[in-house]
Amino acid sequence: MQLSTLNDLFVKELRDMYSAERQLVQTLPKMAKEATDPELADAFQHHLGETEQQVHRLEQAFELLDVGSRGPVCKGMKGIIDEGKELIEEDPEPDVLDAGMIAAAQRVEHYEIAAYGTLREYANVLGHTEIASLIEQSLEEEKAADQKLTALAEQGINAMATNGSEMTEKGAGGGPRSTQRRKR
Repeated sequence: MQLSTLNDLFVKELRDMYSAERQLVQTLPKMAKEATDPELADAFQHHLGETEQQVHRLEQAFELLDVGSRGPVCKGMKGIIDEGKELIEEDPEPDVLDAGMIAAAQRVEHYEIAAYGTLREYANVLGHTEIASLIEQSLEEEKAADQKLTALAEQGINAMATNGSEMTEKGAGGGPRSTQRRKR
């Protein structure tokens, strides 16, 4: 696709975001399954529903523009997801895994916030007010998901990861969550 106009770039970026969101629809159930903190697992499940709606909104944007959604795989999202997979493969302690998954998920959210912010601005400049509104809904969901992850980290998940490792270092063992290995 030749990029001659802002509209060309807009369509290219919409396709990239569409690929990113579709990758997340596949990844979020796995993250929910791996999470040992019930609130974190619920947050991933909840965001899966939002992500499915975001995919639908992007499909609506393509219909409004009368263009196809097909484009290359979003390499940025693929890289972020691959890093999260590497964390899981390292088989960390459950509390450490939860803290690491929050960090990985927040990298995803920040990527999406940046992308949706740019897309919203392009839509506004191009006069695509209906598409801008669709994108704004997704942008607000991404911001809320990021805030939820921050709250979970600050309300105890990060402390649990710290306490579990400190207790293990002292030879005292950990609490019930930090001594159990998750089942795969």
